[in-house]
Amino acid sequence: MPTPKQQNNPNFALIGAAGYVAPRHLKAIHEVNGHLLAAYDPNDSVGVLDSYFPNADFFTEFERFDRHLEKLKRSGQPLNYICVCSPNYLHDAHIRFGLRLGADVICEKPLVLNPWNVNALAESEKETGKRVYTILQLRLHPSIQALREKVMASDKTYELDLSYITARGNWYFSSWKGDVQKSGGIATNIGIHFFDMLGWVFGKVKQSVVHVHTHDRAAGLLVLERARVRWFLSINADTIPDEIKKTGKRTYRSITLDGESIEFSDGFTDLHTLSYQGIMKGKGFGLTDALPAVELAHQIRNATPVGIKRDSHPLATLPLTTHPFQHGPKNSPF
Repeated sequence: MPTPKQQNNPNFALIGAAGYVAPRHLKAIHEVNGHLLAAYDPNDSVGVLDSYFPNADFFTEFERFDRHLEKLKRSGQPLNYICVCSPNYLHDAHIRFGLRLGADVICEKPLVLNPWNVNALAESEKETGKRVYTILQLRLHPSIQALREKVMASDKTYELDLSYITARGNWYFSSWKGDVQKSGGIATNIGIHFFDMLGWVFGKVKQSVVHVHTHDRAAGLLVLERARVRWFLSINADTIPDEIKKTGKRTYRSITLDGESIEFSDGFTDLHTLSYQGIMKGKGFGLTDALPAVELAHQIRNATPVGIKRDSHPLATLPLTTHPFQHGPKNSPF
């Protein structure tokens, strides 16, 4: 497929304007000198638009959003890009909507929940001649890029521990994020970009074992071409190390490589903008880039946990907690 030419002042539309990640996309669109023509979200808490695109048209009904974009297209204002920031389980449908409208699509991770969805989107790309891009921002983080260079220059197999804890309150379990059928569960919802990073740095997956996978945490062992990785993901504040809790922080990221800490806590602010700049130059991350992490997250989601083993991540042994909505809310807002 030919590489698209860089576009000056491209036109955008955005799906999921009230979501958590939408402000990062709005900032990125603004910083690449794009024009946001329209935005959609069933929730109308979208005052963030005033900070970037106060003149953008906004819709709370998808049908009216669809009609408006079609009118723009017919009136000579075609979209260059549609940005998808909607709940995970809707990504596939919204990506295909953008392609059918004749726009390239920029989708927040996870691109989709199932590997076969990626294959179907590849067919849609061929049919429409448009591209699907995703945000794999850790590949643009300077510390991760330096780590990859170090690994690629060596022929050794590394021992790596990865921990990512981002505390979430009770609201999480009442939202679509607490429903594994809609979010993909912990491994997909908060882990997908780490799994992508691990594959990008250390190579293909040779073996995956899941030790723990509950409503608020997941842990396992990955054997990659150039590393053995003990990983731990959690949204439970009780799993944050005590020394981090004392600082008042509710997020903890840690990578240790052969016992040496890799510092990557900072440097996340502008990664979405860097992603967009690459996409504008035709150098964004596409379906082929996204597929390995989607496959791995799907495998983890459907694996039977084997319990705590000698090679489990140290944090995996912390006591489990329960929550009334841990199997997904009865009533989803979407």
